[in-house]
Amino acid sequence: MSTSRRLKALVACAVVLAATVTTTSVTVATADPDPLARFHGQHVDWHDCALGADDELGRALDDSGADCADITVPLDYTDPGGRTVTVAISRRKATDTAHRVGALLLNDGGPAGAGLHMPLTKREVMGEVADRYDLIGMDPRFVGRSTPLDCGWDLGSAPLRSAGADRAAYREEVVLARDLAERCKQTRGDVLPYVTTRNTARDMDVIRAALGEKTLSYLGYSYGTYLGEVYTQLFPGRTDRMVLDGVMPPERYSSTLLRGSEAANEAALHAWASWTAARDDTYGLGATRAEVLATVDHILDAAAEKPLRIGRTYLLDEHVVPAFFIGGLGSDLDERRAELAATVRLLARAADRKPVKPSEELAGQLAFLLTGAGSAPASQMTAILCGDMAERRGVDSYWRAVEESRDRFPLAGPLANNINPCEFWDRPVEEPTVLDNDVPALLVAGTGDPRTLYSGARAMREQWSSSRLLTVDGARQHGLYGEYGNACVDERVNAYLSTGRLPAHDLTCEA
Repeated sequence: MSTSRRLKALVACAVVLAATVTTTSVTVATADPDPLARFHGQHVDWHDCALGADDELGRALDDSGADCADITVPLDYTDPGGRTVTVAISRRKATDTAHRVGALLLNDGGPAGAGLHMPLTKREVMGEVADRYDLIGMDPRFVGRSTPLDCGWDLGSAPLRSAGADRAAYREEVVLARDLAERCKQTRGDVLPYVTTRNTARDMDVIRAALGEKTLSYLGYSYGTYLGEVYTQLFPGRTDRMVLDGVMPPERYSSTLLRGSEAANEAALHAWASWTAARDDTYGLGATRAEVLATVDHILDAAAEKPLRIGRTYLLDEHVVPAFFIGGLGSDLDERRAELAATVRLLARAADRKPVKPSEELAGQLAFLLTGAGSAPASQMTAILCGDMAERRGVDSYWRAVEESRDRFPLAGPLANNINPCEFWDRPVEEPTVLDNDVPALLVAGTGDPRTLYSGARAMREQWSSSRLLTVDGARQHGLYGEYGNACVDERVNAYLSTGRLPAHDLTCEA
């Protein structure tokens, strides 16, 4: 059973005495048995989404016919009479009202992925099916346009940093992780205990009730699949149609987010190297897979020796450079592989100590990773991970894991096993969620997904025997429905969303 803390009951009794010259009567009134009644029954004030002339997202939502609102929720669900925060949502209403299914809540993953834009992006792949739903985008608590969280860091690369080449480099990471945790505690310690997946799931149920829906349909990607699983455990029976794409079962969710994915990421790196070698005339990174991988090693070694200079502003060290590779290996689409190859060509030039002018896209990535421009998203992701799963494993345990993985996984091992601020975070106020239910859902997964492993999707399928697994064989892709351009996947997900009927058995699409 779930280890969720019970909500504090807000039970109040009022005794009213009314006396006359002949009788005395006593009336006992009890409060509404729902301690969240004022949140569940709140008036939703829908308004234009654009916050000003320069708000491109808001204008795009308004132009699409969507509207926006702020939902009030408790900061602490054990104290619903206390402080509140707001959760920003967007809505594109169903136009086929005769066949309306209900609300479809959308989550883009993360942790800390904003979702206000999703009614725009998912409308296209859903086609006519979208007309049967109120498409609901959500910026989870403390993310995007919801009540904000920013620890005031001067970087955005936490918690996805690499340990470095030696013990001295790792000690730098320990000092940084401790400092980041302390700065968050000093600046936002009052809210950190409530920045959790379980509270986001509770917010989802407030949204459901405030919208007047008995159940929610749900589409979640990556971390969003874990959020959906937590919702089913906390609120059994309140889901309708569920699509979980890039499945992360609870037992594999960890504060070291990529731990366990080392082999899949190294395999994706080798596949990308083969693709790039076949285009050596374009990228010049090597004419064979081995030559391309040697270029990667040269970049990593050079960054460990001395940070790589990109333009006049940015210095990339051994802790950050691996994130560029890992970040680019989440898809085997030609467009994504080409973007990584173009970036690696610039990094290779910097490794040769030649002047490099960053592209506009690369400059944006560098600003996010290396300056305060990325502080808020990094703070939010870290706070969720640590609020869910902080564990004191001991500083040396991370280093041992790094060293054990380095020989087999030289790129992914030191990153996936590195220490992060969660080692120095206060313990979570709730235990991690344990699933003990069985929910009908459509699970979508690629066999080569380097982020959420295919084995995790298989495990979730076994846990939820009423679910069905839609496999994309051969896809090294994280996020498939509406992301991969695979008609087989898109058609089968749309069929389920349209009819509410799962396939009779598990299905496979070819990449």
